[in-house]
Amino acid sequence: MKQTKIGFVGLGLIGGSIARAIRQYYPDYTITAFDKNKETLALATQESVIDVAAAHIDDSFRGCSCIFLCAPVSYNNAYLKQISRYLEEDTVLTDVGSVKTSIHREVERLGLGRHFIGGHPMAGSEKSGYANSKAMLIENAYYILTPSPEVPEEKVRAFSSFVEALHALPVVLDYRQHDQITGTISHLPHIIAASLVCLVRDTDTKDELMKHLAAGGFKDITRIASSSPTMWQHICLNNRENISCILQRYIAMLQQAKEEIDQGDAQALYQLFDSSRSYRNSIPGGSSGPIKKVFAVYCDIIDEAGGIATIATILASNNINIKNIGIVHNREFEEGVLRIEFYDDASAKKAAQLLQKYRYIVYERQ
Repeated sequence: MKQTKIGFVGLGLIGGSIARAIRQYYPDYTITAFDKNKETLALATQESVIDVAAAHIDDSFRGCSCIFLCAPVSYNNAYLKQISRYLEEDTVLTDVGSVKTSIHREVERLGLGRHFIGGHPMAGSEKSGYANSKAMLIENAYYILTPSPEVPEEKVRAFSSFVEALHALPVVLDYRQHDQITGTISHLPHIIAASLVCLVRDTDTKDELMKHLAAGGFKDITRIASSSPTMWQHICLNNRENISCILQRYIAMLQQAKEEIDQGDAQALYQLFDSSRSYRNSIPGGSSGPIKKVFAVYCDIIDEAGGIATIATILASNNINIKNIGIVHNREFEEGVLRIEFYDDASAKKAAQLLQKYRYIVYERQ
């Protein structure tokens, strides 16, 4: 990055976290930000995360080496034309949206391809807003890059290095492939979670027995239904072609499962659960699968040598056995950088209390 001025349009959970990371690793950089929420800008200024709070998208954004569009997907598309007049020849224009096709098409229509490198940091949680942002949110998280065909290769390499310097893990994909992948592993689960919550709400008893009896399985699969409705409305509208095709396949699988249940097909039902368990267990970070109960604690750690070893030592010295431990790279809907799995619930609770005593930020699944 030749210059030292970075711009942000939108300063919510992701935008705020990236801005904090830049401030942490590049304290001399000048950061300019615009957000519709004036309280957000005031807080970011008070915390010295940003240097310039822009009331509008204006001349404050001239001279930026990189401008991040961090508003909801549809708003980012609309901001493109406004921000285009302030782009220098070497400026990198990027976004953080979970859908890439719509913004790439708008970039192409406006002739901004030589500037645009789409971005999608796979980090976050059901919590939203600048108040929940933190510099380590993107540490060791996958950060998908979808460069336009017109962007010079050296510019892509430079921006990828910048992402690495923020301690994220850049992965370059074609934007169409990105939307098909995220539609399946991210967007569909949100639709499933929201629909399941609505089914329980609409079929619950008068005294809300379902609501009160809902336990681990229901809470785990529906936790992400607490995410921002506006964000997911935008995502579904902007990735509707992919999501529609994926939903069609998923509905066909549900229909097949219904027929197997109706027919009492024991072998087919066993195969459904056995094959899904085998594949689920092969996913990195998912060692125990959906059939076994998981006793896990998530916590934030700074990405530095010996960080994991320190936590392991604390737990071992208190006779707490660790079943599995590792960095969570896809943290879109997980809180905590480090996932620690234990053999029983008592160990998990004891570990959480102990780590909190040592002033680690710990997240327990509710």
